[in-house]
Amino acid sequence: MHKTQFDQYQGKVASKRATSEPAWVRWALIATALVFLGLFLLIPLAAVFAEALRKGWGVYLAAITDSDALSAMQLTLIASLVAVPLNLVFGVAAAWAITKFDFRGKSFLITLIDLPFAVSPVIAGLIFVLIFGLQGWFGEWLIDHDYKVIFAVPGIILATIFITFPFVARELIPLMEAQGKEEEEAALVLGASGWRILWHVTLPNVKWGLLYGVILTNARAMGEFGAVSVVSGHIRGMTNTMPLHVEILYNEYNYAAAFAVASLLTLLALVTLVLKTYVEWRASHDAATQEKEVTI
Repeated sequence: MHKTQFDQYQGKVASKRATSEPAWVRWALIATALVFLGLFLLIPLAAVFAEALRKGWGVYLAAITDSDALSAMQLTLIASLVAVPLNLVFGVAAAWAITKFDFRGKSFLITLIDLPFAVSPVIAGLIFVLIFGLQGWFGEWLIDHDYKVIFAVPGIILATIFITFPFVARELIPLMEAQGKEEEEAALVLGASGWRILWHVTLPNVKWGLLYGVILTNARAMGEFGAVSVVSGHIRGMTNTMPLHVEILYNEYNYAAAFAVASLLTLLALVTLVLKTYVEWRASHDAATQEKEVTI
């Protein structure tokens, strides 16, 4: 037997031994997982749709076609359409710089990328209030030039960008590190420019990770509440996104409308889950195909 094949065989045997447990242990773990999924995921999701449709389709359609609801959907879509492409560009640039080049401050840049994960979204919103608010650093200048950031659409977009910018970079960095530099160096020796290497060598190798990061970024952008709540001012029909609109309806005891709009966000989450599963399947399928070709 070839040494590589023998090593693979030993690895499979060791993995099987490490995961071989009595049947009752396996079934107990599976049952525990299913109970948790049912209690904390499936039942709440079903409850959202049940409450949304409890008073019938007429009330449901009236809630999601209300002018304030449509305005909230439009603003949510605008924030996502701006935040996702910008974070896509930033994520690719940051991941490329971190994995392909050595420079001072690399560790500091990685730390900054992780900052939105460590900072509360509410704190992130307060940061923008401190900078662009009426009493903020640039507040007086903005008033003098008739610009409005806080309690307006620009503030919501800025908060959304801040909260979502790590996702693409964090998906690409480990993939690009695993990819290595050999293919880029070979293309460089053959005379390819940096942009050509990026488009024809680097990005095709991480396309599924890139798409996965975009999906997560879009889902978080549409569902963000904390930071957007601070900078929006909750102006009905003007600065309310879908999560904020759900909160207002719920606080007004308009439960049917609140759950109707919430059901749209739930559908978004389910679509995101389906896309995420598809991307993971394609990525694993492509990896298995490449491994098979290398083995052959």
